[in-house]
Amino acid sequence: MNRPPQSRLILTLLSLAIASCASHEQRDAVAAVSNAATQVGNADTVELIPIIDYKERFLPVIARNGMVVGPEQLAAEVGAQILRSGGNAIDAAVATGFALAVTYPRAGNLAGGGFMLIHLADDDRETLIDYRETAPAAASRDMFLDDDGNLDKQREYFSLQSAGVPGTVAGMLYALEKYGTLTRQQVLAPAIALARNGIPVSYSLFFEISASARNLHKNPAAKRQFFQPDGAAYAVGEIWRQPDLAWTLSEISNKGVDGFYDGDVAQLITTEMASGGGLITAQDLADYRVVERQPVRGTYKDFEIVSTPPPSSGGVHIVQMLNILEGYDLQAMGHNSAAYLHHLTESMKLAYADRSVYLADPDFVNVPVTELIDKDYAEQQRSRIDSGLATPSEDIAPGKLLGGESTETTHYSVADRFGNVVSNTYTLNFSFGSGIVVPGTGMLLNNEMADFASSPGSANAYGLVQGEANKIEPGKRPLSSMSPTIVFRAGEPWLATGSPGGSVIISTVLQTTLNAMVFDMNIATAAAEPRIHHQWMPDELKMEEGFSLDTIRLLQAMGQNVDLASRTTGRTNSIMLDEGWLFGASDTRRPGGWVAGY
Repeated sequence: MNRPPQSRLILTLLSLAIASCASHEQRDAVAAVSNAATQVGNADTVELIPIIDYKERFLPVIARNGMVVGPEQLAAEVGAQILRSGGNAIDAAVATGFALAVTYPRAGNLAGGGFMLIHLADDDRETLIDYRETAPAAASRDMFLDDDGNLDKQREYFSLQSAGVPGTVAGMLYALEKYGTLTRQQVLAPAIALARNGIPVSYSLFFEISASARNLHKNPAAKRQFFQPDGAAYAVGEIWRQPDLAWTLSEISNKGVDGFYDGDVAQLITTEMASGGGLITAQDLADYRVVERQPVRGTYKDFEIVSTPPPSSGGVHIVQMLNILEGYDLQAMGHNSAAYLHHLTESMKLAYADRSVYLADPDFVNVPVTELIDKDYAEQQRSRIDSGLATPSEDIAPGKLLGGESTETTHYSVADRFGNVVSNTYTLNFSFGSGIVVPGTGMLLNNEMADFASSPGSANAYGLVQGEANKIEPGKRPLSSMSPTIVFRAGEPWLATGSPGGSVIISTVLQTTLNAMVFDMNIATAAAEPRIHHQWMPDELKMEEGFSLDTIRLLQAMGQNVDLASRTTGRTNSIMLDEGWLFGASDTRRPGGWVAGY
């Protein structure tokens, strides 16, 4: 039967409504309305037009074939175009990573490092590409201490000595060559064009550069790179061109790894290092190696969690906290109730206490991953939690085992029509790294050496107390909190997520996954809900805006030292995969995020 146009429109909208609903209950409800509308259509009448109600305040972007969710529009669209042209998720992730070095300079990078978690559909397996920076050969345990044994934070954060040997270019090209399908030239061409032809300055880019102007002006090459000749930031809407960065990207496109770690680019890096007391040498660059590792795995009820292994602490502690929380009926407590938040907080204290002692580069230290993610250990830790009273952090020592990068890290997620999924987090550490641009290259240096325990037992820039295991050693990778994660349901990838935020990355990913797994939220809602953070030391429960005063008072009555945070917590970029559909959400806690899908 040919239905009236209005009836066909209603049924089309209802089909889209069914696809966008987060829970099976919501789909069933909308499907029931759809069936009723079908019957109305069969009766050749449209008097009874149903009201479409998504029953959600936040809705994801929907696609069918491929999706890139990232912190910036132009780079996300670059990745999506790679998918449209036949590339796979790895091709798109690499193209997006290089494009972000152009369009999102506060964290996108060539001279930083990170972790790429990949689900390979054809092989039905996951792998983790570790392209974290390494300490130069000349680095030493006490290199940032002055003659009196005090930490020199200026040198640790904002000098050439603060740079670790970069891993981003090696990591991206390793992923492309081993798991991609396109050529270097194909995936790098968009980034080169953006740098050479210029990009319109968005409000968020203008704000980010302006906010960092004081630090960037201190370095002549950075001042030339990011500002007009008179020192003013480029205005919103102006075209910003980066010819030096276009040249560096072209060297990588033409020569591969050697285009960065050898030849002219390497010479410019080592010349800059020699001019200002930096440590990275030509040999350091030549010796850099990517490490492919087995991800950390755990379960939470019917879900499997696959995440980042050491030298990131993220995956270990996400699984550890989920193991602890699995012993409680979180759903019965109610989402973001005082009882729920109290148990989350206490589990965070226990995990972050363990982080201070046990986590480091596994190539240098024996990290007890198996013991930390053991369900029996979680039961032991759970017994330390008082359900009605907060345990002071000073009373929590790292558990007896059985048997921070900055807030300016960035994350993006990719899914393709072949079933591959990529969750990638990388960083320069601080916003715009050390603020130092290597002359002639257009690229900022990282200040990742600050992620080592420069003074073991003391807090780093993000308040994280770190132990002897994370001391500075030549060739070592600093401990990280980066947590690119993929959650599986019924053996299939269901959620890819991750976040920037330094020490809050782990708690952000934990709460986002719990929102989706336990409370059946769609991914946009799961990302938007207010979050908490506790990292053991200092003994403060940071709470975002959005919690009721009653909840805050109940937590305080339990003994929690509540700090109503002036800043937001993390910024996820996530994809949920369900019944052949892709649902994307870029956390609105920061401007500029984008979901590109088709």
